[in-house]
Amino acid sequence: MDTDDEMDYDDEYDDEDEEDEDLFPGFAAPMQLTDSEADGDEDGEADEASDDNVGEGDSEQSDQPRKRKSHFSLPIEELFGPQFQPGGAVCSDGSAPDGDSGEGEKGSGSSRSKRKRRQKHKYLDTYCSDLTARAKGGKIDRIIGRDREIERIIQILSRRQKNNPCLIGEPGVGKTAIAEGLALRIAQGNVPARLASKAVYLLDLTALVAGTQFRGQFESRIKGLIDEVKSVGNVILFIDEVHNLVGTGDAEGSMNAANILKPALSRGELQVIGATTFTEYRKHIEKDTALERRFQPVKIEEPSIEEAIEVLRGIKDYYEQHHDVSCSDRLLVRAVNLAERYITDRFLPDKAIDLLDEACACAALRNAAREESQRLQAELTRSKGRLAKLMDKNIGADGEPDYERIAQLKSEQLRMEERIAELAPDADITEVTEADLAKVIELWTGIQATRIEQSEYARLSRLADRLRERIKGQDEAIDLVAAAIRRTRVQISPRRRPASFIFVGPTGVGKTELVKVLASELFDTPETLIRLDMSEFMEKHSVSRIIGSPPGYVGYDEAGQLTEKVRRKPYSVLLFDEIEKAHPDVLNILLQILDEGKINDAQGRAVSFENTVIIMTSNAGSNINSTSLGFAKTEGELAKEKALKALGEFLRPEFLARVDEIVCFNPLDDEAFREIARLMCGEYVPALREKGMELTVSDEAVGWLAEHARGGKSAARDLRSLIRREVEDRLAQLLIDNAECPPDSALVVVEEGKLAVKAG
Repeated sequence: MDTDDEMDYDDEYDDEDEEDEDLFPGFAAPMQLTDSEADGDEDGEADEASDDNVGEGDSEQSDQPRKRKSHFSLPIEELFGPQFQPGGAVCSDGSAPDGDSGEGEKGSGSSRSKRKRRQKHKYLDTYCSDLTARAKGGKIDRIIGRDREIERIIQILSRRQKNNPCLIGEPGVGKTAIAEGLALRIAQGNVPARLASKAVYLLDLTALVAGTQFRGQFESRIKGLIDEVKSVGNVILFIDEVHNLVGTGDAEGSMNAANILKPALSRGELQVIGATTFTEYRKHIEKDTALERRFQPVKIEEPSIEEAIEVLRGIKDYYEQHHDVSCSDRLLVRAVNLAERYITDRFLPDKAIDLLDEACACAALRNAAREESQRLQAELTRSKGRLAKLMDKNIGADGEPDYERIAQLKSEQLRMEERIAELAPDADITEVTEADLAKVIELWTGIQATRIEQSEYARLSRLADRLRERIKGQDEAIDLVAAAIRRTRVQISPRRRPASFIFVGPTGVGKTELVKVLASELFDTPETLIRLDMSEFMEKHSVSRIIGSPPGYVGYDEAGQLTEKVRRKPYSVLLFDEIEKAHPDVLNILLQILDEGKINDAQGRAVSFENTVIIMTSNAGSNINSTSLGFAKTEGELAKEKALKALGEFLRPEFLARVDEIVCFNPLDDEAFREIARLMCGEYVPALREKGMELTVSDEAVGWLAEHARGGKSAARDLRSLIRREVEDRLAQLLIDNAECPPDSALVVVEEGKLAVKAG
């Protein structure tokens, strides 16, 4: 039998034989006869006779023929050997283990006791690893924080029945670390008396399933593990990814692991600590209500930024020692803040620890002098070892020592020592810098390291100027937006709520463009813009798309469009385009977000919006023709008054009161049209430069474009359409006509009242 499981069966049979020997000390299993003895082969009998005679020292009897005897008529000495004693088992050397001989007691008796000690924890040692023993040996990193969760686990483990905690949390929040923290507490004796003698074992489900080819093998392993845990009595099994129990070993006519464990879990005979994510718990364990009620859920929330900083402070020495680097406390704070801001698809403290680890590796590899010094140190140690062996060999040799080889080794050692001394000033412990953190984040996310290293306050101080570079003719709107964002980001107020705006004004004046530029300037990439077109939320039931479907409806297992995106990217700009088209219930959902800065999704999970910027756009009031008597109000004041009146028709007063600023965009004047035309023409420069062509647009051409676009109903959109027809089409035709020899430059000018594109 060749498979591992068949070998397991053989081991079980061997165990049964040993138990028989213990139960019946006067019985010894008969020796197995060879095929020649069983068949009465004369050659086999002759060989056996010759072996016996040689053993007795009588060589003359080897030639005498032996009488054929049946198996059951053989004497006891011939069956079990000359050293057989009634009442004792025969050892491999013919001695009795429990006899008067001291050798037998030391030999087979000690080997049997060792074998029994090894087989005492047969299943635990094979399919589990002892976390408590690892904690006593110092092989587990210290656990920082999570005292409340560990105390809750200890309280559940102290129950009489159903004492099985299940850790539920997002990936990377530290579920496995909490189980290791319990093992550390047990190793240190910092637990109640009823848990002081417990041992935490990590179960490897993969090893438990591996190799189970035949029906009943997996059930046999599970049953043996349960029985062994019951017999030991002080074992707590930790099952990571506990949802894998559901369906593991499930096949036609067999039982899965969850069904086998249920009786032992309910009676308290088996204590299990499980760990899984919210999604897997809801998908697998909640569907099996019988299994769910045997576990007591313990929710593990993501730690705050302050708690994550304390975690990094507690474990930083492990990474400093591993990488031979030094990390300042300011760097740890920066690592957590950068991880929270830029790595949005993972959770603290895991992403901050990974960022610190890779930044330490980056700093260690950057120090080439230290790398070379360590390599030379290793070569120097090997050279000294070779020299010592050569000297020892020459001392006992009769011939002359190999002076040439000795001199060569000493010369190499001298050169390496001199080089190590030269590298010593530059080979000190490397300091990990913020540039290392920024470089790692750039590799992970693609955001430029220079933008990451820039201080947020310095960026906010120049926010208005940078917005004016790309948004023309809306200085008042830019100032209002920049002031509100600075007020929110500094977080002086105790209320944590997002910055919120309503952009109103006629179409084509830059409302949506300002949102895109704001997302790019605030969060370094326009991908952080989350856009929801309110024309898709005109029905009452569409509100479920924002926070998720309620229980009992299709799509309950799926997350909401808005809440899930914000959970993944907490630093983002939310754009609700054309808010007047949305159903009133959608606006009611936004009330809590604007006031408290958070909302619960369909699964009851809280989603924080405090780091977002919420912008709603509307064309309300732009199509209302009204006149004012006299000169008391300017055009801008009149437009704002019309917009507020139009907003009040479909937005309730309590909704408008929760918005930070209602920004009214002014119609574009002639100067704004000229600046926007120059910006739009400049958008073609990078693409043409890649083709080896430089684009130049004359001032007359810019004025011509602004003049012909002026007066349209769509403002800047009309200007873009005009540039597409008059400039982009002519540039494309120029490139096609000169495909074999493209020109080095292109000039956009006005000739005879028309726009023309010439090759330079």
